[in-house]
Amino acid sequence: MSAAVRRNLKVCPSFPLFLHVSSEALVHFRSVPRSRLRICPQLIQFVCFNSSSSLHVASKFDFLGQFSPFSSSYNDSFNTVINSNERRKLAVGISKIIKQGGGNLLRGFSRNFCAFGLVKIMILLVNEEAALAFFKYVFRDHSDGVVRQCCVAVHLLEAEEFRFLAQDVLAWVIQEIGEERSYKIVLRQYFKNELDFFILDTLMRSFTNAEMASCALKVLDRMRKVGGRPSVSAICVLLKLLLRIGDFGSVWKLYRDMVCKGPIPSIYIYNMMILGFCRRGCIRIGESLLYIMWKFGCEPDVHTYNILINAYCVRGWTLDALNWVHLMVESGCNPSPITFSTIINAFCKEGNIAEARKIFDGMQEIGMFPNTALYNALMDGYVKAREIGLANMLYEEMRSKGVAPDSVTFNILAAGHYKYGKEEDGDGLLRNLSMIGMVPDSSLSDISIGGLCWAGRLDEALELLENMLEKGVPVSVIAFNSLIVAYGKAGLEDKAFEVYNIMVKFGLTPSASTCASLLLGLSKIGRLQEANSLIYEMIEKGYPVSKVAFTVVLDGYFKKGDMTRAQGLWREMEMLGMAPDAVAFSAFIDGLAKGGFVEEAYDMFLRMTSKGLVPNNFAYNSLISGFCNCGKLNEALKLEMEMRERGLLPDRLTYNIIINGFCKQGRMKSAMETYIEMQRHGFTPDIVTYNTLISGFCRQFDMLNAENLANRMQSSGWDPDVTTYNIQIHGYCRSQRMNRAIMMFDELISTGIVPDTVTYNTLMNGVCHDILERAMILTGKLLKMAFIPDLVTTNLLLSNLRKQGLPHRTTMWAKKLREIPFEFDEITYKILEKAYHDIEEDIECTKEITGKSLFIDFLMYITYDLIHRNRMYQETSLDLFEFTDNQPSTMQKPSTDEFMK
Repeated sequence: MSAAVRRNLKVCPSFPLFLHVSSEALVHFRSVPRSRLRICPQLIQFVCFNSSSSLHVASKFDFLGQFSPFSSSYNDSFNTVINSNERRKLAVGISKIIKQGGGNLLRGFSRNFCAFGLVKIMILLVNEEAALAFFKYVFRDHSDGVVRQCCVAVHLLEAEEFRFLAQDVLAWVIQEIGEERSYKIVLRQYFKNELDFFILDTLMRSFTNAEMASCALKVLDRMRKVGGRPSVSAICVLLKLLLRIGDFGSVWKLYRDMVCKGPIPSIYIYNMMILGFCRRGCIRIGESLLYIMWKFGCEPDVHTYNILINAYCVRGWTLDALNWVHLMVESGCNPSPITFSTIINAFCKEGNIAEARKIFDGMQEIGMFPNTALYNALMDGYVKAREIGLANMLYEEMRSKGVAPDSVTFNILAAGHYKYGKEEDGDGLLRNLSMIGMVPDSSLSDISIGGLCWAGRLDEALELLENMLEKGVPVSVIAFNSLIVAYGKAGLEDKAFEVYNIMVKFGLTPSASTCASLLLGLSKIGRLQEANSLIYEMIEKGYPVSKVAFTVVLDGYFKKGDMTRAQGLWREMEMLGMAPDAVAFSAFIDGLAKGGFVEEAYDMFLRMTSKGLVPNNFAYNSLISGFCNCGKLNEALKLEMEMRERGLLPDRLTYNIIINGFCKQGRMKSAMETYIEMQRHGFTPDIVTYNTLISGFCRQFDMLNAENLANRMQSSGWDPDVTTYNIQIHGYCRSQRMNRAIMMFDELISTGIVPDTVTYNTLMNGVCHDILERAMILTGKLLKMAFIPDLVTTNLLLSNLRKQGLPHRTTMWAKKLREIPFEFDEITYKILEKAYHDIEEDIECTKEITGKSLFIDFLMYITYDLIHRNRMYQETSLDLFEFTDNQPSTMQKPSTDEFMK
């Protein structure tokens, strides 16, 4: 605090409680009589000074800290336990308490943490959310004595019939002090002899909310021993937790107790159990429960069938799901629109539009008429299949039958016209909608701007948006998001932020999608520090930030290889109370596995499953790839088996990863068996599969089988690419069959495929080991390719130069490359270290200088000259651009041919 502020701040020393007040509470304090506040006039003047100063003070001091009996600094970690909305409600609530004469109560509690004072303040706050926020804020000391005071507070809240608040308080205490201390202090000591049903019910629910299933089950056992009968709702919450963490033994024990001791399982209990098992991939158990329901006289309802149908559709077993629909009808249960929507969506995703249309027509035959959502599902399927004409016909049918289209309908149609149809048809659709007034002005604006974005006309879309805003035409966040996403995809992040700033300027609150889109754009171009700052800026401003936003930046850090920052962001995400979902866990697992931390990735995988999240093919493939890359193929195969047991079928990527794992270990027989199994399960090998197998045979110097596979690949309809040729050229070079390597290189050129740097370096390495005459001929061919050498080229030439007994020349060329300057890597420095060692041992004098060594020295000269000329050309180009920016010039950039001369 500055000296000027200290001089103006003259506070009565007898009442230090209200030194700092939030801006939300000022309006309430102004109406409070000074005599009641007992604050000297100078303090009131300080409290009511201008907002900019108050914000400055608030940013340096947490005003709520004065109400806590435990001291904390403004940057204390406890300040983050409540969000900005809770702080605002708490500030208003506290100001009302003071206004009603509760200042003494607050002062007394701030001096001593007392259960009675705490409960009084929480009840006076009226709003239960504000009351819980107050408790979370002041519960800073986790000592045994304070925890016992909290347990007393729970009793008092129960006595005042604030049962839900008591549960929340106890759940927070349990969560903060951990499972071990909760069991010892809360369950074994304070509530050891508790007999009150409501207290036990609160205790059980609290442990359940804190995800401490074992403690919750112990409380349930005690409740039954004292003759209590738990409520159905409490059992439901506990069952959900047990299913989520995969404790199936406790699930079945709990179910048996319900059947024998009550409460009798209801249809809701059965549906929840079926849903829980299906989410864990145990569909057969879900089916079995349906038959058990009938045995106990509980008829499955439409929700029961829909859960099973959806589970089958999610796993791609749509035809089996359709059989369940038939069984459902035969059992006398009428399907709902959701039933048909699930099936139709599944067929559309599979590209089976004809079958989806049959279902759509068949439902009308049984008297079930499609609603807007069903029309939208089928229409979206037509658009994704690029059947724009059929989508239009369905839209006309929809209107003729009196089904009202919504904004989703128009977005589907407009996107279809702009992406796969004619832009003028999209424009015509929007004009017709405007003329007949079928959509609100704001929706029409959103669709118009979205249409231009889909068509790639971004500048026109931005101009239209600005014109609409100037004329006062209502525009929603959707229009802004469309532009932000489009600019992000185009790599124009600065333009995306320009749109974002316009949105904020016009008073619109960005949505979670806005934040995620901006972050995705920043992450794609590597501006991760800005992305990280943007997250916290949006949180500070109170804008919605979803898990997707964190996942996007997390993935960016992993792609950059920054494991430390990625793990730090993950911890911050958890600290902010954002429970990672399956997508976030999958991204984290993938990043760790690709970074070589496969054991840590597997630990994260186990943590994911323990939370009840079901891993998908992406998560499994990431782990399988990680284990294969570090040589733990048996672990990878175990995971593949586990994947099948969970009801997930390995895809083409899974098979390619396993084939690559076998090839790396030289187990070509197993690799070929996997290749055959892949085809037996209906997966057609792609060019990645063939290239992997060809590379495996080349590593084993089995060029005959490599050639046979290359021929089989072509007969299967796959033309070899540059990678295929590079693999074979490398194999022939390693086998010292340079004639065959040169023939393969000539074939690559004749097919019209452009060689790349790998081709150049592979052949250059072969040249260094070939006979001199042929090496000189091949070098001439390579020089005609006009490639610019890279670090790999210089490393292989320096290494061969040293091996030829020229360590002095090796160090000389390295020195000249540094002067360009040219960056070296760890391999370069190892080569130079060996060269210096050779010089010390006087190796050069003991080896005869041959024509081959002189030829490699000549190649090194050519490489150095090409690199040097390329650097000079780049610098000249930059100077030319600067020159043309300042004044007109008739200078022209030299052509590539001129440069190569």
